[in-house]
Amino acid sequence: MADDNLERQIAFLVEIDGLKSIVRQSPLIDRSRRENSAEHSWHLALFALVLGDSTPEVTPTRVATMLLLHDIVEIDSGDAPIHASHDLEALAEKAAAERIFGLLPSAQRDRFLSLWLEFEAGETPDARFAKALDRLQPLLVNTLTGGGTWSENGVTEDQVCVRYGPTIERGSPALWTYARRLVHQHFLP
Repeated sequence: MADDNLERQIAFLVEIDGLKSIVRQSPLIDRSRRENSAEHSWHLALFALVLGDSTPEVTPTRVATMLLLHDIVEIDSGDAPIHASHDLEALAEKAAAERIFGLLPSAQRDRFLSLWLEFEAGETPDARFAKALDRLQPLLVNTLTGGGTWSENGVTEDQVCVRYGPTIERGSPALWTYARRLVHQHFLP
């Protein structure tokens, strides 16, 4: 049984290597290339560990775990940028989560899928904070790269506030206050 569990765990680890091949719209801050989804997840996990201490109702390591798991589904469904249409995305991502986490032994599958579903629902303090960080990171990148994907997609200040603001504010009002200031400074004439 232990050998079977190890085989399943290794199969999962090999499968998630595919996340490195999912190229996102967001550039790296140095603008040398676009980031991939694995880099995005790693960066977000560090956001959780660094910023989580300022939000007493969250458990930073649990949030980091959610953020390491949340985009694994992109191996099957691809990256869905915030400025795109998302009609069938949820169904494709749920099927991807079940397939990819299903590679694991049942106890790990259930734990990881549960964390993924919790993130998607966004109802617990940990999930709300994780979702806030998932919006904050690309917002920060856009402000540091001269507009990045906002410029490429013709996104306005009002659109940024509507698309990013409620999610960030719901997870951390302090982070939204900070981010809102960055957004406003970016869009100043």
